[in-house]
Amino acid sequence: MSKVSLTRSGVLIIVPAYNEEESIGPFLETRSLSQIAMQADWLIVNDASTDQTAVIAGKYDVKVISQVYNMGYGAALQLGYKYAVEQGYEYVLQLDADGQHDIRNLDLVYKRLTDEENPYDIVIGSRFLEKSVSYPIDPLRKMSILFFRTVIKWVGKADISDPTSGLQGLGKTAFEYYAKFGQFDYKYPDVNMIMQMLLQGFKIAECEAIMHPRKAGVSMHVGIWKPCKYIVLMFLSTINAIARNN
Repeated sequence: MSKVSLTRSGVLIIVPAYNEEESIGPFLETRSLSQIAMQADWLIVNDASTDQTAVIAGKYDVKVISQVYNMGYGAALQLGYKYAVEQGYEYVLQLDADGQHDIRNLDLVYKRLTDEENPYDIVIGSRFLEKSVSYPIDPLRKMSILFFRTVIKWVGKADISDPTSGLQGLGKTAFEYYAKFGQFDYKYPDVNMIMQMLLQGFKIAECEAIMHPRKAGVSMHVGIWKPCKYIVLMFLSTINAIARNN
């Protein structure tokens, strides 16, 4: 990757996308609602979609990188982190391409992340804070979030209300850490990464967020089997993170 001079704010917005042809266009159309979204550079990481996701995203003022093979959500994010390090960005904001994360959340996350009086390494957009706006989630998902919230509080000594949220902001120290080999879960980067970063001494905070139900496409947590598989794998991965960092 060649070095470029930053012409905007030193902020990169990373959006991993896989088969989101119905959502990616309407999602990118909302960028004018967010000040930081209009100021920052955008990177869409197309994870070898089999539909027109990359073609549609390419019609907008964003950079699109397409993986040759479908590597998974975490691998797409880490590619974005590596790009951010190579290009010299100071901050990374990340959100999903399915439209569930309201674009206006970026301003809230960025404001908390860059607070000079109380800066953080990672800021998570939570659907469970007092001023948050969200949609009902199924009981199994809610139960798993409550379980992992308890594990984080017990082991990581932190109150994280929405540890599975993909809406995050990262300072340079955090995304440089994630960009290195073996320090980021390329498959399921979720609760396990939060736990790892807490145990490594990184400062993590939350801010309120607006969440919308998915309008198109298929969620990775659809059905019964996929959520159950996710919970088991995430639990084992979190235990592994605890063991490695203690």
